[in-house]
Amino acid sequence: MDPRVTVNFVCQRCLNPIQLEPAFSHLNEHTLAELALPIYCGEEVEFDPSEIDKLVPPLQLTDSGPHHHGFTLVGESGDTEKTQPLKVATGLFDLVSSNSDLDHPLCEECTDALLDLMDTTLSRTQTQAQLCHQLFASLSGMPETDVSALENELENLEMEEKRLVEELAEVEKEQKAAEKVLKRHEEEKKRLEEEEERYWREYCTHKSQLTAMEDENRSLKNQMKYTQGQLERLKKTNIFNTTFHIWHSGHFGTINNLRLGRLPTVTVTWQEINAAWGQTVLLLASLARKIGLKFSKYRLVPFGNHSYIEVVGENKELPLYGSGGFKFLWDTKFDAGMSAFLECQAEFQQHVEAQGPQKGCFCFPYRINKNFIEDNSNNSFSIKMQFNSEEQWTKALKFLLTNLKWGVTWASTLFSGTPGDTS
Repeated sequence: MDPRVTVNFVCQRCLNPIQLEPAFSHLNEHTLAELALPIYCGEEVEFDPSEIDKLVPPLQLTDSGPHHHGFTLVGESGDTEKTQPLKVATGLFDLVSSNSDLDHPLCEECTDALLDLMDTTLSRTQTQAQLCHQLFASLSGMPETDVSALENELENLEMEEKRLVEELAEVEKEQKAAEKVLKRHEEEKKRLEEEEERYWREYCTHKSQLTAMEDENRSLKNQMKYTQGQLERLKKTNIFNTTFHIWHSGHFGTINNLRLGRLPTVTVTWQEINAAWGQTVLLLASLARKIGLKFSKYRLVPFGNHSYIEVVGENKELPLYGSGGFKFLWDTKFDAGMSAFLECQAEFQQHVEAQGPQKGCFCFPYRINKNFIEDNSNNSFSIKMQFNSEEQWTKALKFLLTNLKWGVTWASTLFSGTPGDTS
């Protein structure tokens, strides 16, 4: 078996196998020295494979086999004639690669692409050089500027720059301080907003309470005004005149529309007469209590239509109510009660006429003399029913009520400050 292994030189860009010219094996010293010079010095040229028209997929060394590629690499053999050309080519490629930014060898297509790229770079460089020459020519035609002035201006600008940098640092410092103040103010604003919300809630609550209190105050004022009006009306009201209305109805004297007396032509029921006597007793008892009068012999006991007079110290009751019908001559309790009442009224009249700074200024229209009532013409009318006509008795009762009405008027005038007080 042949120990030699056949391999190809491949392009260092596309890795396609290449075939070398025979002249590469026979180069003189001058050619080698010339090739040793740097191929390209300047900015790095980047080889863009996209500018190559045709790319050939690289061939792997393992694909190499016993076929025709134009050259072979011999292993360790003593055939110097055959290995010497390969060593020269290899050394030549190493020399060129060390003096260039590109590795060699290159195939024909990659070399053409590289040459096109270099032509483009050369054209661009020539254009830039031309522009630089034009700029230099234009600058050469400008008048010379004082260098010292430019240096002073540069120094001023540098100082201005330093000042602006310091101002910028100061502004940044102030900005940070302002941000802190702003943050503090925002916190204060948030707190004030919460306080404002709480204040408005409390304000609404107090406003509602105030409105309720104002309504209640107005209501109380209206009630007070109404009460004061009622009080003034009551102050001007005579409680005796209001409670005991004394008037007349024909020949009858009336108290609270109850007739007191009887006539042959007008029959008044005893229930009405008894009720009228009850009102009369209550009126005289109230007047006596009003002025602080205590009767000497009797005590009036108002008891409706069954009122009576109690004899002091005798435990005896004299009725002031009657029932009509047949009466015995000794049955005089009703007459005795009316006579006792007339004595009490006479005592009341004497007490009233004795009051005031000038005694005798107030006089009742009818005088009382024991069991009789006298008018201005000295006509006497008995208060008893026995041995008396109904007309005389009714007129005596009418005079009695008239004197009581005068007593009510006197009491109202005397106690005008407290007319409603009946205690």
